[in-house]
Amino acid sequence: MLFLIRIFLLCWLIIGVTLGGIIMCLCTLTSKDRVYRLGKVFSKVAALFGLSVEGRVAPEAEVVPQAVYVANHQNNFDLFTAAVVFPRGTVTVGKTSLRWIPFFGALYWASGNILINRNNSKKAIKTIDQVVASMKSTGLSIWMFPEGSRSRGRGWLPFKRGAFHAAVQAGVPIIPVVCSNTHEQVKLNRWHNGKVIVEMLPPISTAGLKETDVVKLMKQCESQMHETKARLDEELAKR
Repeated sequence: MLFLIRIFLLCWLIIGVTLGGIIMCLCTLTSKDRVYRLGKVFSKVAALFGLSVEGRVAPEAEVVPQAVYVANHQNNFDLFTAAVVFPRGTVTVGKTSLRWIPFFGALYWASGNILINRNNSKKAIKTIDQVVASMKSTGLSIWMFPEGSRSRGRGWLPFKRGAFHAAVQAGVPIIPVVCSNTHEQVKLNRWHNGKVIVEMLPPISTAGLKETDVVKLMKQCESQMHETKARLDEELAKR
């Protein structure tokens, strides 16, 4: 019964948030905080799944005016967990296939997020160049999932370089965001599904870096994120 109630509420929530969100986005086309405002709504949905989400933000990350945020990508619940620390003046970068998801695709596009074709490397590189140009002209930050796809319990997937190229070209820091494990944590027929911690780490400077430094930057970030997730999972396991 609980499973059916949650599915029913989620369906209505998706429809309501999509319609209301599109109207809000169309009425605030010049705002840089459309995704931020939607994130505030999505972060409340975690409770519907019986999840308690704690957000932690490093003080150094709070004062950065512009950055490239990179987060681990586990499953569909990332939409509701990572949103707890989603910053102002930021848009996400996702696959073009997202536009075809019923309801969500329209909202994703209307809120100003950026769609790229990751299956075509030449087009993806060209799009990253356009993203960087947009960052420089608008002052917007971007949020990317460097794994490219949801890991779905397969462990960490190899990082792609796009986010790190963008940070170096734009001359802005990388800010890692790590969510503790949520794989198979949520059971829709169970009232309480435990706690999740989302932690935004201190910025990694790209000052003085060149394109030849991208791989080293990526490996540094990847290592920090792996260590942080292990620490968060261990902390939650002890509770």
